[in-house]
Amino acid sequence: MLVWVESLVAALQFLTRLPVPSPGGQTSEREFRRSVVFFPAAGLVIGLGTAGIGALLRWGLPPWPAAVLLAAVWIGWSGALHLDGLMDTADGLLSHRSRERMLEIMKDSRVGAMGVLAGSLSVLLRVALLASLLQDGGTAWLLGALALIPAWSRAFLPAAIAGWPYARAAGGGLGGLFRGVSARHAAAAFAVATALSAAILAVLAAWAPAGAGLPLGWAQAALAYGVAAGFTYAAGSLLAAAIARKLGGLTGDVYGAINELLELGLLLLLVAVLYHY
Repeated sequence: MLVWVESLVAALQFLTRLPVPSPGGQTSEREFRRSVVFFPAAGLVIGLGTAGIGALLRWGLPPWPAAVLLAAVWIGWSGALHLDGLMDTADGLLSHRSRERMLEIMKDSRVGAMGVLAGSLSVLLRVALLASLLQDGGTAWLLGALALIPAWSRAFLPAAIAGWPYARAAGGGLGGLFRGVSARHAAAAFAVATALSAAILAVLAAWAPAGAGLPLGWAQAALAYGVAAGFTYAAGSLLAAAIARKLGGLTGDVYGAINELLELGLLLLLVAVLYHY
């Protein structure tokens, strides 16, 4: 049990800025690899915190100011880790240089024009989508979506790590810590995401008829789960395959970029459903 607790703590320490102490001292490489199983759990922690603050902001402010503050909170939980990866990836891929030069650009701590553009558009889109959700979505939509979207986006990361080679040389980059992650780890992360989704959706299905603003029954909950899981793994696989063709594999920055794009994609999908609901 202590081994799995240490792996959960390692996931929280890596993916969030929460001050979580490690029960076993310094985290080993084996614990880093095993921590990917709990990436969805770390995402759920981010999501629940974001959902709770979102409910308060919705009560106290108009949609747009609330959305700006909520986007800052959402990004801040991870210390902009994934946003930084998106910006670095955009700088590299959109430079249209050789594979080696793209990897060098991504490793550079300075941000170029393409990175600024990608980061700015990402934040603007997140704010606009959150404003729409805060204005038009029922309470259950808001809480359920904000809780589960970060969990599902991070659930795909072990599949990306296991499914595509690491593009940098041995020992290079933060993403190299996760060499050795296998399909077994990815399947376990998917199972964790499924269990967490079942728990959240069960609560919403029981609570919504009491006035949460969403007629979410068991059939609708199952459909929401299927759409979220299917979109995450289909879109994530397409992104990973396209980037790997250019770089010869994936990097830590690319994992962050994929997470950021999956979060935005799931949020966009939800808002589109609400728009036509």
